[in-house]
Amino acid sequence: MRWALVKVCVAVTAMVVIAFAVPLGLVVREMARDRAFTDAERQAATIGPTLSITTDRTKLETAVLTTEPGAAGRMAVHIPASGEADGAAADIGRGRATGEDLESVRTSGRAAVTEVAGGSVLLQPTALGSGGIAVVEVFVPDDEVSHGVATAWLMLAGVGIALIVGSVAVADRLGVRMVEPARRLAGAAHDLGEGRLGTRVREEGPAELRSAAVAFNSMADQVVQLLANERELAADLSHRLRTPLTVLRLNAASLGEGPAAEQTRAAVEQLEREVDTIIRTAREQRPQTQPGGPGAGCDAGEVIRERMAFWSALAEDEGREVRLAGVDRTVRIPVARAELAAALDALLGNVFRHTPEGTAFAVDVHHSGDAVIVLVSDAGGGIADPKAALARGGSGRGRARGEVGSTGLGLDIVRRVAESTGGDVRIGRSVLGGTEVRVWIGLDGQRPERRGRGHRVGRQRRGAKRRGPRGVA
Repeated sequence: MRWALVKVCVAVTAMVVIAFAVPLGLVVREMARDRAFTDAERQAATIGPTLSITTDRTKLETAVLTTEPGAAGRMAVHIPASGEADGAAADIGRGRATGEDLESVRTSGRAAVTEVAGGSVLLQPTALGSGGIAVVEVFVPDDEVSHGVATAWLMLAGVGIALIVGSVAVADRLGVRMVEPARRLAGAAHDLGEGRLGTRVREEGPAELRSAAVAFNSMADQVVQLLANERELAADLSHRLRTPLTVLRLNAASLGEGPAAEQTRAAVEQLEREVDTIIRTAREQRPQTQPGGPGAGCDAGEVIRERMAFWSALAEDEGREVRLAGVDRTVRIPVARAELAAALDALLGNVFRHTPEGTAFAVDVHHSGDAVIVLVSDAGGGIADPKAALARGGSGRGRARGEVGSTGLGLDIVRRVAESTGGDVRIGRSVLGGTEVRVWIGLDGQRPERRGRGHRVGRQRRGAKRRGPRGVA
């Protein structure tokens, strides 16, 4: 499109230049010719008064030499025989015209221009005092007839070329203004087709391309929203399956021995691994909720009370003592309700999975002004290697790397929720004697000041003591 516009502008401008420059060049040439012969007529007229007074040869020669063309040898005066005292014709100066041309001018009484070698001559008839007709001849060279014409033509050619170059530059800029938005739109469509869902187009250029950019951006947003909805649905359904799977796993552990019991436990473990894989895949591909973004935010106390109602029933069946504190007030956090519920289910599921029946646990919520701290602690044996557990939670490694008993998915879910608000996750020793997982949730997107002991996901402290045999999922 760009080169097509340039070619069109070159063609149109060239036609306009030719249409104006050629006639103007011809006019300049005619004006130069008219100027040369007008000057010759003026010079010939200066001899007229002398001829009307006298035909004396000496005086006429003096009058001819006083003129510019006469001094240059380009003027001549032809006196007929009737005009001389002795009755003989006289020619003063160098003549170039033929006798026929001179006789024709005397007969017609009108000036004439005749071409001769090297130029043209102006023949001007002039009446003598004696009644005859003399002819004044002025020679005009070719270079004087065309004086200044070549320069004028060069100037016209330069102006024409400048106009063409200018039109090319303007057409190129216009082409860029039209082609670049179209090229960016095509590139964005290609990137979107390759899976780069964050690709958008700047809404600039002609009105039509701006409309196309708006439509493309709207389509891309709709595609992203549809994919996000699908992944959100897959993750939510998988989270819903994971919680009852924990109960099923605990019940399967009480089936005793035998082939059927072992097959049931193996099937439950296989099902749990598949659900964990689905959750991890959906979370890795789903864009994280930004603090304060559309749809973000929930009451942490309400969500925790709701989830603890479910886990408390299971804890009662296993004889676990449960303590819940700090949820009697409204605590708004910039985390989606489903995200917080999934994180809490992951932490409590770890407690039931990796501590014996009858082990007490507690959930405490603290509000420190710029952050909300959720503490999940238990009275179990603790974590054997906090660094390894945190590494699995931070990198997503687990059974795929040959580690037994934990996939790290639970801590990964919790870490993503905390980091989306500027917070993080730390592991330490709880007051109950087992493990304490601290989740820092920032309220203003800034990382809050932290105190106390423990290990953070991604920033483990050195010299951590080894805990008990508990793992983390």
